[in-house]
Amino acid sequence: MFKSLYKKCLYLAAHKSSKYYLAIVSFIESSFFPIPPDVMIIPMVISKKKDFIKIFLITTIFSVMGGMLGYFIGAFFFDFGAQIMNFYNYDDKLSNVKNELTNNDGFYAWLSILFLAGFTPLPYKVFTIASGLIGFNFVIFILISLISRGLRFYIVAYFSYKFGDSFTKFMSDHGSKWFTIIGILIVLIGLIVYLILKSHV
Repeated sequence: MFKSLYKKCLYLAAHKSSKYYLAIVSFIESSFFPIPPDVMIIPMVISKKKDFIKIFLITTIFSVMGGMLGYFIGAFFFDFGAQIMNFYNYDDKLSNVKNELTNNDGFYAWLSILFLAGFTPLPYKVFTIASGLIGFNFVIFILISLISRGLRFYIVAYFSYKFGDSFTKFMSDHGSKWFTIIGILIVLIGLIVYLILKSHV
């Protein structure tokens, strides 16, 4: 199933209405669709280099809007949200999160997890739904989603624009690893800043 969906996304990336399809894929990927929009971003930017900013913005905006849908699924359609989380084997891992959010450390921990979910290969959709399930602050959820998704898609679009097909091979071979490493480094820097500020309060 995943392979056929992947090929379909590649086909849509070459379609004359590819930007509309990119918006749709970006939207639904944030709440239930398994194929990330990066699959479409790379070939679209390589074939339409002058549009790389537009492609980045479309992906980011519609991905965050899809994340908002995921949040509302978690908040108001518990059974459906639980089914999606179960599909990705995350239902048991998030069962105790709500209790942990009662203190500041738990809040910042979830903030870090949400950023990593938006930036790294973690299934972002699971954490958009989980954020709704646990009642995480909606405004902060949107801000973190904009930052993490925007940073990720800008990097993909810019390097596709800059390096073309060589970046396609890099993403295929090493993309997941490097996005994970960069995401963890950003979170660690944020944690260090938080601990320094906390020690001075």
